[in-house]
Amino acid sequence: MFGNKKSDTAIAPNKEYTVELGDQKLVFKTGMLATQANATVLCQMGDTVCMSNVTTSRQARDGVDFLPLQVVYQEKFYAAGKVAGSRFRKREGRPADDFVLTARVIDRGLRPMFAKTIHNDIQVFCTVLSYDFDSEHDIASANAASLAVAISDCPADGPIGTVRVGIIGGELVLNPSHEARTKCDLDMILTASQQRIVMIEAAANQVPEEEVLRAIEFGKKWAQKIAGTLADIQKEIGKPKWEAPVDYENKEALAYLKEWALADINKAIKEPLAKLERREIFNEFMSGAAAKLEEKYGPAGDNEELVALYKNASSLMDKVVKSEVRRLILEEGLRMSSRKVDEIRPIGVIVDFLPSRVHGSALFQRGETQGLTTCTLGAPGDKLLTEGMMGEKEARYFHHYNFPPFSVGETSNRLFTGNREIGHGNLAQRGIEPVLPSEEEFPYTIRTVTEILESNGSSSMAATCGSTLALMAAGVPISAPVSGIALGLISDEEAGKYIVLSDLQDEEDFGGDMDFKATGTAKGITAIQMDIKIKGLPDEVFVQALEKAKTGRMHIMEQMLIAIPEVRKEMSPFAPRIETIKIDPEDIRLVIGKGGETIQKITKETGVDIDIEDSGLVFVTSVDGESMKKAKEWIEMIVAKPEVNKVYDCTVVRIIDGVGAIVEFLGGKDAMIHISELQWKRTENVEDVVNVGDQIQAKCVEYNAADGKTRLSLKQMQERPEGMEDRPPRPHGGGGHRGGGFRGGDRGPRR
Repeated sequence: MFGNKKSDTAIAPNKEYTVELGDQKLVFKTGMLATQANATVLCQMGDTVCMSNVTTSRQARDGVDFLPLQVVYQEKFYAAGKVAGSRFRKREGRPADDFVLTARVIDRGLRPMFAKTIHNDIQVFCTVLSYDFDSEHDIASANAASLAVAISDCPADGPIGTVRVGIIGGELVLNPSHEARTKCDLDMILTASQQRIVMIEAAANQVPEEEVLRAIEFGKKWAQKIAGTLADIQKEIGKPKWEAPVDYENKEALAYLKEWALADINKAIKEPLAKLERREIFNEFMSGAAAKLEEKYGPAGDNEELVALYKNASSLMDKVVKSEVRRLILEEGLRMSSRKVDEIRPIGVIVDFLPSRVHGSALFQRGETQGLTTCTLGAPGDKLLTEGMMGEKEARYFHHYNFPPFSVGETSNRLFTGNREIGHGNLAQRGIEPVLPSEEEFPYTIRTVTEILESNGSSSMAATCGSTLALMAAGVPISAPVSGIALGLISDEEAGKYIVLSDLQDEEDFGGDMDFKATGTAKGITAIQMDIKIKGLPDEVFVQALEKAKTGRMHIMEQMLIAIPEVRKEMSPFAPRIETIKIDPEDIRLVIGKGGETIQKITKETGVDIDIEDSGLVFVTSVDGESMKKAKEWIEMIVAKPEVNKVYDCTVVRIIDGVGAIVEFLGGKDAMIHISELQWKRTENVEDVVNVGDQIQAKCVEYNAADGKTRLSLKQMQERPEGMEDRPPRPHGGGGHRGGGFRGGDRGPRR
């Protein structure tokens, strides 16, 4: 365990608690560190230690109608025993996308536990202090955050427990190790309270729905065990909670507004209006609610009750809208535009929307959600390289998702990628990864980008569908098409009624109880993301959700495959071509050259990209066939072994007086033409026959594989003059050179 050695009596003692999870342990400590935070908890699994700190503002933030919860996830290179970063910056900067995604997972588990009326800033810091590359830090951090919130004075239901569930070889595995996760067909994080499941995040390799349900049931049991233990700890050491504000309610005013607006609201919901048209009607009622109440109750003046009533008039009107949306679904089975609960909006698909200079493109539209996705193919060297606490990581496929404000008809000064975009892009990426070809089969780096041009519900699923279409249009041989759908939930917990909605949109999203997104092929699930806005969901909801998700996915996929039934056999003429050459790993240094001189020369003169793996696999990437051919031949020449009696094109690069000439051949190799091998007759001066820069042909007369030394000959290219015979070599150290014969060793070093 950590922190066992202590010598300074000024340091407060820790309180320690343990949760047994089969052959695993979660150890929690609190009381020693960061005592000025509202609550601080350390959680340890193996040698992985994570700290969570919770702080809250004393005053509610003015002008907000949402819960201002912020989860910050910090990676520390020292946790893994690393000094990383550039030569000029060693301090950790913005967390890598993986850590942003982990913060979102923790946030999505905690958020439903807080009352919606809390408008105080709540900040949860999660810091990885030690990482053993075995026990995963995200699970330790999520549980540390849960206990920290539980023992703080901030009001929240719970606590909650979080586990990871893997399926390896058909077996369920609790909290698989870092290495074991690479073998998982299902990698799921599940969060549950003592009563119900709160959050699910999963990546899967086309896993059937019944297997996913089995994993959910398994994970729920263990997550609830953690939640129960944390609840016991909270009872023992938790601080008294301050009271969350009561949701403002004035039944008389609410009834008055309902009588005034309900008929028009009902009509706006049922009529086939565009999102912005319907929203404009709702906004008019919300903005006019205070004036309407003032007609009934008169000016507020110094009347505090009326001041509060008029201040909350808009939120009362919003309740009228949301309650009517819920009522129509629960009682009449009708949604926006009188859509049925399992009805999917019209699907539109156009492939090759952009010219072929974009290697693959597709426009996907579902109702008023529209995404333009492109696929770009690059060289192996274009892989995305990220550096973090866990070291360097390469990605040969990555998806980028952009959500500009114009897509929802708004303006915003936030124009750069936010955490939401990272999360949505990653969900679409995880949905596609299981069907991508192997690098051996398709050695390209693949980038897909989705530009959300219009949004009214589940743009991340439009990104998933668009990615499939763009990949197929680009000629990427995916093993199966992937589609995705978002489902919602409208519930009446008192009546025990839950209605799952297919293809979520506007008010059903904001005013509903669940956002359940599932991607997959005809064979099974590839990714799941579930968020809820209530305290948890009964198990039967997951059965319905997965059944409806599959039905919806298959319907959407049918429409997609009408536009492009199969992967293109040919890639865009503007896409790069890649050819591979297998060389001896010992020859890699020859292709690279001293200080990279050789490889830089090849790429500069031919315009190709060259990537070399340690195994000796060389990838040559080019959009031009002639350049590809030239570079490939050049590399093959460099690694080729000289063959005795074979004639080679050479360039004279150096003259050694009285000894011979050094020539370059086979793309950069050097060889010696001894002075005795220049011509049959006696040669006094090398430059009488060859000069630096001369382009000549010479025959290989000797090659030593052990040291790579090669000797070439010019005279062996000519017929021997009549009567000319080679003289036997004289002993080493003997005299000069006679006649036209070769005498090894009498004129300096041989090559």
